[in-house]
Amino acid sequence: MPDDLSTRLKTATTPIPPTFFSTLITANHILHSQSIVDGYGHISSRSPQDPTIFYLSASLAPALVSTRADILAYRVSDGSPVPTSSLPPGHPSPDDRKHYLERFIHSELYKRYPDVHAVVHAHSEPVLPFSITSVPLRPVFHMAGVMSPTQVPVFDIGAHYNSSDGKHDLLVTNSRLGAALAAGFQPEGWVSKTGSFVRSFVERQVGMGKGEDEGVKYPPHSVVLMRGHGFTAVGTGVEEAVYRAIYTVVNARVQKDAVLLQGAWNTRVVGERVSKVGKEGYAGQEKDGTKLEGVRFLSEREGKEAWESNRGQVMRPWGLWVEEVKRAGFYKNEYWEKEKEGKTQG
Repeated sequence: MPDDLSTRLKTATTPIPPTFFSTLITANHILHSQSIVDGYGHISSRSPQDPTIFYLSASLAPALVSTRADILAYRVSDGSPVPTSSLPPGHPSPDDRKHYLERFIHSELYKRYPDVHAVVHAHSEPVLPFSITSVPLRPVFHMAGVMSPTQVPVFDIGAHYNSSDGKHDLLVTNSRLGAALAAGFQPEGWVSKTGSFVRSFVERQVGMGKGEDEGVKYPPHSVVLMRGHGFTAVGTGVEEAVYRAIYTVVNARVQKDAVLLQGAWNTRVVGERVSKVGKEGYAGQEKDGTKLEGVRFLSEREGKEAWESNRGQVMRPWGLWVEEVKRAGFYKNEYWEKEKEGKTQG
């Protein structure tokens, strides 16, 4: 008897539309065009036909994903590729294809949060400093409510290794580590409030985070930094996840520039005050009104409501990004060629 997944896939009355795969291919190209990914990084999408599977490209540089054959089906339950025997005719076979080592990032997020329908993982350089220092990544302008209304959590994989992990290479290469990352999108839970040792012990003993939390369909944070690695962003659709990833990186750049600029200003102010101490016996009262300042972040309300306003505008930049990669002359998408052929024949 075929398994339930095989039956569902082979008897589905509504096939997945070509636009689903075309959009996923294009998303790979946009993330590369916007310098979010390079030769590494990936984006996936939950199947619109069956929520227990998701689609992710074979192990390729995102810019080189170009055909339906490059997109493979994986099980949400354990991140394994759906075998050829369970696939309906026309589905690319996972046999003889190399798979991403970190596909468990995707499977565990889909498993824990039913309303997550797309996942982006990237190693973008602008976010890395915020993953390895005590400086928090926080929204600093109105487009950055996409990350989190407050501070972006940092996932430290070092707290989640156990004796079965052969390599401590910072990669999320199994379901247990993927589940720990997925739990990091909901850090307000009681587990996150305990010490790192206790948290790590509890998760190893009882498998905390391996299943979805009852009632939590979408995480309170849409972006999580990964120490010394990069970040992962989620969305209710491919376009939204790409939007979140792009503006997370933009915010990181803006925040870094603001911190450097403010630091230079404060250094000048301190220097002038030190000079006055020597010349005038300066006692700390600044007559010209200059004072030390910090970077002004969005308030929690501003971050939340900025995203509420921008959420309905996601397709505006998406349309621009699509046209940019179409006209770049570098990216290939077999569905674009079919569109051109159809228009020519028409």
